[in-house]
Amino acid sequence: MKAPKCLAIGLVLLSMLLVTLPIVSGATGGDSLDFTPNKYADKTLTVNGQTINYRAFENIVYVKNPVDAKYQVMNIYVPQEYYEGKSIDNYTAETAPVFLPNMVGGYMPGLPGVPGPDRETGSPNAVFLALSKGYVVAAPGVRGRTTQDENGQYTGKAPAAIVDLKAAVRYLRHNDEIMPGDAEKIISNGTSAGGALSSLLGATGNHKDYEPYLKAIGAADERDDIFAVSAYCPITNLENADMAYEWQFNGINQYSKMVAGIRPPRELSAPPENQGAMSLERPNSPQMKGTMSAGQIRYSGELKAMFPAYINGLGLKQSDGTALTLDEQGNGSFKEYVKSFVIASAQKALKSGKDLSALNWLTIIDGTVTDIDFDKYMAYATRAKQTPAFDGWDLSNPENDEFGTVAVTAQHFTQFGKEHSTVGGSLADAGVVKMMNPMNYIGSEGIATAKHWRIRHGNVDRDTSLAIPVILATKLINNGVEVDFAMPWEQPHGGDYDLDELFDWIGRVCDTSAAKTPTATVPANSSDPANGKVILFVLLGLGIVAVLFRSKLRTRK
Repeated sequence: MKAPKCLAIGLVLLSMLLVTLPIVSGATGGDSLDFTPNKYADKTLTVNGQTINYRAFENIVYVKNPVDAKYQVMNIYVPQEYYEGKSIDNYTAETAPVFLPNMVGGYMPGLPGVPGPDRETGSPNAVFLALSKGYVVAAPGVRGRTTQDENGQYTGKAPAAIVDLKAAVRYLRHNDEIMPGDAEKIISNGTSAGGALSSLLGATGNHKDYEPYLKAIGAADERDDIFAVSAYCPITNLENADMAYEWQFNGINQYSKMVAGIRPPRELSAPPENQGAMSLERPNSPQMKGTMSAGQIRYSGELKAMFPAYINGLGLKQSDGTALTLDEQGNGSFKEYVKSFVIASAQKALKSGKDLSALNWLTIIDGTVTDIDFDKYMAYATRAKQTPAFDGWDLSNPENDEFGTVAVTAQHFTQFGKEHSTVGGSLADAGVVKMMNPMNYIGSEGIATAKHWRIRHGNVDRDTSLAIPVILATKLINNGVEVDFAMPWEQPHGGDYDLDELFDWIGRVCDTSAAKTPTATVPANSSDPANGKVILFVLLGLGIVAVLFRSKLRTRK
């Protein structure tokens, strides 16, 4: 090879190295998946006397071919301390876990979360607290059931939301070497439908079912499994949720439903456009009360009768190996198992000093809660939804909307719903319905399931049956996954109400796992953790050029 050609190749190699450097290759839209470390704003925020300083990288498009650039964007926040060579609670820029909250409620679209105060309490929200504790926050926006393009076609029907979350995870992993935070320690968080999506994200890591959708939007060619899941009151397992709801509330024909306060997870302080995403029950909210029709009462009984076969077919077991089953009347070890979580919640409340003596459905002996009367307990909690609770016969429920298509607003997603449709509704594609239920993937081949889960469902949350989160938690445990599950006392539908406990749990599970090996700390005069890698690449490229140029001189001699 002639020397001039060698020199040319050396220069090409150098240029190839340089164009891959994050400082000059950052994304300015949906045409690149490279993180831009020099496009940020330094911010300071004070909430309730607590101040945080952080670097904000906002509205990052996380796919190459965004369908909706309003929602397929992500806000990334990094504690400022990491740019000053400091650590927070033993975390550094390399080892900090990544907190991934979603703003989804009611399967509506969700904009990226931002740090700030809780809208109701004024306390720091989850994003703020995560930053204060040293986490890198990656808050993705996602499409939802109502998003449409300029032609009026729907762009956010199932499985769009979970596909977007997976794409966000892939973006983080694609840029792991040049971004602060450890992409092998991603912890998702969500409430209600957002909790369902958080569960789905943790249960379906890297599964091929989602690959065509991810390729279509130009997601990074990376893994999308995550480290841990936080799910508040997940509205999931939708194709079996109607049966579970009637198993719990059959015989209670009066309903009481909140008609105001429809909002997204309150703790994440969503922008005004997200109003209307999710219902959170509040003591002073107006209630719509009524009595179900004779037809609804009859079908409630039919749905309840279908539930035991579903439970018995799951093969769930307690930790001691006892099979969890139901008889034809809906009684059995599974029912007692569900009750045990309520009993544990009541015992914790009693121990904290709460007076439970007025609750006639509790049996308390010598300061110990020993049993509950399930029927009286349900009468106390009251029914919130009419039959059917999810797959509405007139296609009017949010879940019907979720399973629509680009041209069809809403569809049925159960055979029972379709058979009883009052509007001649069509049945959603079985493959799409499958992709929205984590139960269809846990324990399957080709799955990387999150290793750590925290699931919370209030003991008076009536938006789905208590059975649904119990089934999810038990299925995970039976497959060797670590699960922290509880039913907080007197907690209605909502999330992020115990953030200190949540972050304590995250800290514990992160501390018990191997951290990413640190490669460098951020020097005080550095503008970005990747700068050391920039210099390394430049020196390497110049070295190649120097060697080849020296070879050229020797050839001339």
